[in-house]
Amino acid sequence: MRLGLLLVLQITAAVANSQPSDTVHHKTTWLKKVVVPAAMVTTGLIALDEDNFVTRFHIQEERQEHFPYFSSHLDDYLQYSPAALVYGLQATGVNGKNPLAEQTILLFKSEVVMASVVYLLKQTTNVQRPDHSTYNSFPSGHTAQAFVAATFLHKEYGAKSVWYSIGGYTVATAIGTFRVLNNRHWLSDVLVGGAIGILSTELVYATHQHKWSKRKARFTALPFHQQGATGFYAALHF
Repeated sequence: MRLGLLLVLQITAAVANSQPSDTVHHKTTWLKKVVVPAAMVTTGLIALDEDNFVTRFHIQEERQEHFPYFSSHLDDYLQYSPAALVYGLQATGVNGKNPLAEQTILLFKSEVVMASVVYLLKQTTNVQRPDHSTYNSFPSGHTAQAFVAATFLHKEYGAKSVWYSIGGYTVATAIGTFRVLNNRHWLSDVLVGGAIGILSTELVYATHQHKWSKRKARFTALPFHQQGATGFYAALHF
């Protein structure tokens, strides 16, 4: 458990230090970006302890009392919707902050960072799900994915209208709520998962330097059959 918590704290520190600190403006900007996910991580870690005033068990008890038969698969699909909206807007001619090719690489990098952290934490913490099914509850991958998508939408279109950001984060919050109502995750899981999603995307945008969209790209797609295995090879070359 200590290793998993340390990884979360290191992510927070990495994001906080990823921007130049030569001006007060940069420091203030990054403080605003990390204050919400940092609060989510802190609350999530507090909720892990059974002896604190807010615990994961309190929320789970409320769920069992008021929504004992709740079940929905909407969270399996809606977690991707803010990112899908970015591509939908691009398709209709509403341009975001970056060109389409660069948006894609930024999203891909954000997904890799998020998935790596979530996987490591799930493997090292071994928290049992509230429905007693498996021991990979912490953190919530669905919620992390939803907040990656919401932050991606915010970074690309938030400057055009605050409603894009509000819509994206509302959907992401709903995903976290659904994960608790479906009895698949504890409160601590969704809070830390959401923070990981936000921080992963912020970190990628802060450190992204290569202007992939300015390079000539080639897409290669080939079927293959080797040693009894059949598959499909696809690659994007810059």
